[in-house]
Amino acid sequence: MTAPLSTSAPPAAVPRQVRWLLRLHRPALCAWTVLVVGLAAALLWLWGPLTDASAAAWQQFDTDPACQGPAPCGYDQDAILRYKDVYQYTTLAVLAVPFLVAAWSGAALTGREMETGTARLAWTQGITPVRWLAARLGVPAVLVTAGTGLLVWLHHLAWSAGRGRIDSAEDWYSLTTFYAGGPLTVALALAGLAGGALLGLVLGRSLVALCGSVLTVAALWTAVHLALPHLWPTATVTSGRRAYPEHSGIKTGEGIITPDGAHVPVSSCVSDAQQACQALNDRRHATGFWVDYHPYAHYGPLHLVGAALLLALTAVLAVAAFRLVHRRTTGRRPARTRATGPKAAV
Repeated sequence: MTAPLSTSAPPAAVPRQVRWLLRLHRPALCAWTVLVVGLAAALLWLWGPLTDASAAAWQQFDTDPACQGPAPCGYDQDAILRYKDVYQYTTLAVLAVPFLVAAWSGAALTGREMETGTARLAWTQGITPVRWLAARLGVPAVLVTAGTGLLVWLHHLAWSAGRGRIDSAEDWYSLTTFYAGGPLTVALALAGLAGGALLGLVLGRSLVALCGSVLTVAALWTAVHLALPHLWPTATVTSGRRAYPEHSGIKTGEGIITPDGAHVPVSSCVSDAQQACQALNDRRHATGFWVDYHPYAHYGPLHLVGAALLLALTAVLAVAAFRLVHRRTTGRRPARTRATGPKAAV
């Protein structure tokens, strides 16, 4: 015989549920704090002393005549390599945050409690299933937003400090740099949180939900990366046959210009750098070349549009999780059957 599910909860039950949630997931909370504080300290180190030392080394290398020849010169190469290593490791760590959040959400936040039956037990202890899920999504969402938002902001500051000062600094449109320094990563972490919680409720097995959550984040990231360049109007630059359009950013298309001014996309010979291409473009009757791309001015809009789509998807996943919990806890009662004959007394 199972205890009836609670249909209402006193106001004091919600703060108690939050405190219990933080106590239950104290190891994860401690690990999250260590991760955020450690990465923030590394990014601050990168933003200040490492960037200054690397920039000074590059300036010496570019201006010292002794460094322009084959003979070795006395510039600080270790500072440049140290900056490069710390930048690479911190960038990968920031990009790993959505996967870590999704894995924890699917495995520990809901999957383990559904697998062990503690979720249903909690629903009989003065907390409604909807408020139970709201606490499990709301509290981590606040912590994930604050922590991930701080990390991407510091990463963008660290990258901006080296822009134009360090010759080997990553371009803004580099795959890792672009995503690690903007709100898209924050939105992806929240989508991983909601998606992992939903998978944990659906599958009811922590390990399977963990794997599924990580794969879901990977699929979402791939879809966003493929669709993002087409979600905002591009800029177009053109050139004649003797030059190639100068641009710097995310290229979305390129091709030739016909005599009537039409822009025709082509996949090869978009310049006259080789004689074979020059002959081919003569047969195409090309008068110039064009490139569609996103300049640095589109950095913010691209991030905001992508983050808005991911947040909308996060809301859909959260609503689906609430509907699933509501359906499981307020399902139809089994229909009564009328027994007849001697078997009725059994």
